[in-house]
Amino acid sequence: MSELHPDDRLEIERLGGLAGMGLPGSHIRSRAVVEGRALSAEESQSVAALFANPSTASAAETTGADGFRYKLTLHRRDDCQKIEVSEAALLLSLQQRVQDELI
Repeated sequence: MSELHPDDRLEIERLGGLAGMGLPGSHIRSRAVVEGRALSAEESQSVAALFANPSTASAAETTGADGFRYKLTLHRRDDCQKIEVSEAALLLSLQQRVQDELI
């Protein structure tokens, strides 16, 4: 997979950090939902690479005990894949799409 398709949908959820976002008992959810057509070529290729080799993305260096991790869910026509990656593995432009909300 070299890039995402325009009809693919990517969910990005930020986990952890000082507030424990996304963890049980947390009252803050940080997420974004992005259609494949809304991704730049660089973002699309980067996400495809993360899904092609999730063990490398997961092993990437974190930013300390309060660092973030990102759960990525890729919805394709006949498939749904989930991976969790370190903050360092995810492009900054994708991290910036995530919005916090109280739940």
